[in-house]
Amino acid sequence: MPVDAPLPQPELVAAIPRLRRYARVLTGESTRADDLVQETLARAWEKRRLWAAGTDLRAWLFTIMHNVFVNQRATARRDAQSVSLDDDDNGVARELAVRPNQHLRVELGEIVRELARLPAEQREVLILAAVEEMRYEEIAKVLAIPIGTVMSRLSRARDKLRRASQRDDAGAMPLKVVK
Repeated sequence: MPVDAPLPQPELVAAIPRLRRYARVLTGESTRADDLVQETLARAWEKRRLWAAGTDLRAWLFTIMHNVFVNQRATARRDAQSVSLDDDDNGVARELAVRPNQHLRVELGEIVRELARLPAEQREVLILAAVEEMRYEEIAKVLAIPIGTVMSRLSRARDKLRRASQRDDAGAMPLKVVK
């Protein structure tokens, strides 16, 4: 059995803000993002023997995060299908917890709103490429998709943001997107 290689602590600590940023994009809220980062780090620690020293720790962590998120979404969907709303001790139907239909605090103004309008697949690829500065090959590996799909999603996301920046809906601040 291989000896557990220690994860490089400085690289691990340096990756946390980037993991949190990506988790926020995936989940859409800070509390769930923090939980996703915690679960990712716990999973990375449990599976540290699978990390190959000398490889990109950041890409490995992003892959774990993506997989944890996909698994959590699948589990939530499965659980939602099996919940009985009338199964209560006193015969009163349960109420589903629904978040209020209020706008969340927008940290980066118009650009964040436009990013949120992108399909999840395009948003993930755009954030990994533009914010996390990952190469196409790294993104393809993290998301387990072909490089051509990465390039296509990125191109469509940039095109949608470019079109959004060109329209000025009733005083909306135009976006400046740099290629």
